[in-house]
Amino acid sequence: MDKIYNPNIFEKKIYNFWEKNEYFKNKLNNSEKYFSIMVPPPNITGELHMGHALQYTLIDILIRYQRMLGKNVLCQVGIDHAGIATQSLIEQKIFLETGKTKNDYSREFFLKIISKWKNKYCGIIYNQMKCLGLSADWDRKRFTMDSEFSKSVKNIFIQLYEDGLIYKKKRLINWDFKLKTVISDLEIDHKKIKTNIWYINYLLKNGIKTFDNKNYLTVATTRPETILADSAIAINPLDTRYNNLIGKFVIIPLINRIIPIIADNYAKIKKGTGCVKISPAHDFNDYQVAIRHNLPLINIFDLQGNILEKYQIFNKKGHQIDIFLENIPKIFRNVNYLKVRNIIVNKIKKVGLLDSYKTKYKFIPYSTRSDTIVLPMLTSQWYLNTKILSKQAIDAVKNEQIKFFPKQYKNMFYSWMSNIQDWCISRQLWWGHQIPVWYDNKNNIYVGRNIEEIKKKYNLKKNIHLEQDPDVLDTWFSSSLWTFITLDWPKNKKDFFLFHPTSVIISGFDIIFFWISRMIMMTMYFVKDKNNIPQIPFKDILMTGLIRDNKGNKMSKSRGNVINPINLIEGHLSKNILDINKKNNKKYNFLNKNYGTDALRFTLAALSSTGRDIYWDMTRLEGYRNFCNKIWHAAIFILKNIKFNFVNNKEKLSIFDKWIWSEYNLIILSYSRALHRYRFDQAANILYNFIWNKFCDWYLEYSKLVFQEKNQLQYTGTYYTLYNLFESLLRLSHPIIPFITEIIWQKIQINKNNTYRKSILAQSFPKSNKLDIDKQSISIINTFINIVTFIRNYKAEMMINKNEEIDLYINDINHKFIIFLKKNINILKKLLNLKKIIFVGNNFEFPKKSLIQKIDNIKFAILLSIKIINQQLLLNIINKKIYNNQKIISTLNKNIKNPKFLSKAPQQIIKKFLEKIKRHKVLQKELLEKYLLIKNL
Repeated sequence: MDKIYNPNIFEKKIYNFWEKNEYFKNKLNNSEKYFSIMVPPPNITGELHMGHALQYTLIDILIRYQRMLGKNVLCQVGIDHAGIATQSLIEQKIFLETGKTKNDYSREFFLKIISKWKNKYCGIIYNQMKCLGLSADWDRKRFTMDSEFSKSVKNIFIQLYEDGLIYKKKRLINWDFKLKTVISDLEIDHKKIKTNIWYINYLLKNGIKTFDNKNYLTVATTRPETILADSAIAINPLDTRYNNLIGKFVIIPLINRIIPIIADNYAKIKKGTGCVKISPAHDFNDYQVAIRHNLPLINIFDLQGNILEKYQIFNKKGHQIDIFLENIPKIFRNVNYLKVRNIIVNKIKKVGLLDSYKTKYKFIPYSTRSDTIVLPMLTSQWYLNTKILSKQAIDAVKNEQIKFFPKQYKNMFYSWMSNIQDWCISRQLWWGHQIPVWYDNKNNIYVGRNIEEIKKKYNLKKNIHLEQDPDVLDTWFSSSLWTFITLDWPKNKKDFFLFHPTSVIISGFDIIFFWISRMIMMTMYFVKDKNNIPQIPFKDILMTGLIRDNKGNKMSKSRGNVINPINLIEGHLSKNILDINKKNNKKYNFLNKNYGTDALRFTLAALSSTGRDIYWDMTRLEGYRNFCNKIWHAAIFILKNIKFNFVNNKEKLSIFDKWIWSEYNLIILSYSRALHRYRFDQAANILYNFIWNKFCDWYLEYSKLVFQEKNQLQYTGTYYTLYNLFESLLRLSHPIIPFITEIIWQKIQINKNNTYRKSILAQSFPKSNKLDIDKQSISIINTFINIVTFIRNYKAEMMINKNEEIDLYINDINHKFIIFLKKNINILKKLLNLKKIIFVGNNFEFPKKSLIQKIDNIKFAILLSIKIINQQLLLNIINKKIYNNQKIISTLNKNIKNPKFLSKAPQQIIKKFLEKIKRHKVLQKELLEKYLLIKNL
């Protein structure tokens, strides 16, 4: 093996070895157990980010683990076409390169441009997945717009339409003026923006006055331009200031249209002026008021955000109605709504109807897709009745057919599903699944796969002209079919039910509504078993947190804190990332360091706690690269020292051998439990602690001492343990750190048999053997470790040079540990650099100039000498500690004796203060004893 751990040299070679030998292919074995994951498809909008790296790491850990358990495993990947995101990206790219928009091209030509992008980035993304170690069956990769997927999406739409679950209706939706498409509530962020609130007076009709003798009502609005679309003024029926006016009328300023005053609880007595203008075609709350009161819906905007020439008026069912209204004044026509706002405010001011205005911060809806203000618009869209579909999805979670990890996300799921609104599934885009609907010249609707089928199905004349609906389906519509369409449902029923329902879905909590909920609804509606019982898409749902930087900021390009996981692996970090981390971690140098996939995977696993946020920390990555380096050098040591002719001889196991085997068998159990509960952080921690703190720090150190002995034949058990436990440990670690475990496993196999064997991933996962758990060995060696650790720490604290020999007194009681110690006295001497070990009886008085300690009922003393310490320096250091500790005690005492503190502070806080005082008093006593001991040497 190379002396230096450099993952870039071997990781790609290892992955090629796996692929070439088809280790990832779904080849059915004799097992009756199956495990499958449909990997969440990334968008083709660009390269992968840290969120992807997290999910794919966790997925691959499970896949490798379950494969090694002997199950039939399927890991299937694919890529999502990402309608809005991709089209927006390509439109920006075209505009920057040519100054043209999509409208300068035909739809067909524009889609060819996107297809070229798709072909390029599919390759890039799949290579990145491979770089992250994802062990997927690459022959089965899917794209959400491949020909078979598209056919299935059409069939699903048609079936839902024929079942009466899909319909078209004019409703209020969120309109993105930049992207020129409807977007969902889930694609909106509310930003706190400084804005004006105008108070406008609406004159009362026919000389009517309020109780306080005013001939007008004052209305507050942030959107004065919508007065053109007003249908009513609402007041609260219990509002004694105005309820005499219910059923009366007001005159809209500037346009002089007469509208009614209605009673509705939407108007709050203590909010604003108590009077609310109702513009139902341009506000969601107003829309609900209009539905309740059968008010006309008056639209004044076109889809570019400009004022129309004529009003568009609809009833609550979305049908256009003829109500005579004068045309919109010329001064407003074809003018953008923001410019019209200023014109209207100035005109209202001139006619004396602007009461006042004030500036305030308000939450304004912004599109997460285009970062522009979103406005409610009345448009015709296609909808899916999700209220019917949601019932059995809720039941599946309630009955625990589907389980959430962590559990708290179940309540979030219930909350949304119980209040679910019909899903607007149409988008005004070119890129996506074009809706399989055609119209004749009278706007009649025909649904089918193509024109030929429609003419036959609806018995239409051959020469009738039909136009397909230009809209496409929401990306999440096709994504909601992911688990079963990717398995070729309904064609491939032979293998389908082997891997469906899938075992688990791993996803970010932010798309629980976008994707997870909809997958459950759609799958259960379409997929039935042979008994016609609805099938769930997955048994478990693991929701991961969002990766933020180490200060808690969301990673974004604007902040400059986005990290490409592949750059971490290969060592190509951008300057801004290096600068950010240099400020936060001055002692670390992250420059051009290739961390490798294993270190990245281990870090992501270790950070994946059950919280919503995961704070990325480069120092953790640095630490886990050191961990991989530790394993690498452990392998070098073992390969250099092992005698392969002894590795099958289990007869002469020492107590150290029995101890490490016992500890190892215990961690196999806890490690496996952690993986089954999706606690990857616990699994990583268990592995790290055993490998670093027990195997490397203690067992390898013990082995080094063994190999220094002249008569090594009495230690054949060490060769057996060192090889076999390390080989098993590589298999245990493989799911998390696959590359380093593969390369080392291959090396130790070659050295043993001079020939390559199968991959480590084709080996069985280690099983815990209760017979190999020796509690006595654990007790004895753990006592030994505790004593050695204490003495080492004490030597460091006393600044005793490591090479300085000291004397150790130890109580010679009838104890199994003492029997062990006498047999292994040379090991203890070498580990602690002891001059001599003196065993003494129970009545022996330890020298006064010694530190006396008791660990696990074993009493021992370290003899101190003025020769081996710097007396004055130590006294100064301890004296400073005594002073600082006393200051803490005094401060705590001051608080705890303060009557105000005791009367106001909760009992838990008071209890913590008392416990803290107790700890510091104990420490003070120890420091004083230490000071006196050193002073009296």
